[in-house]
Amino acid sequence: MTAPDYEESLKAAERELRQAQTAEDVRALWRKHFSTLGHRTLGRLLLGRPAGELIARREARSERD
Repeated sequence: MTAPDYEESLKAAERELRQAQTAEDVRALWRKHFSTLGHRTLGRLLLGRPAGELIARREARSERD
């Protein structure tokens, strides 16, 4: 997956999570974005970490490799 695709998916998941009102809403968004973002990233969003921070962290990791 390219960086722009990942960023777009991450921002969409963050936006959808902010709009989620029920547990079923969260489960639906989890199923939708799990294959792209994974459990850890979705969990971090759920706990309130901003998408920008997660993107910066991913970029820093890729620069080290």
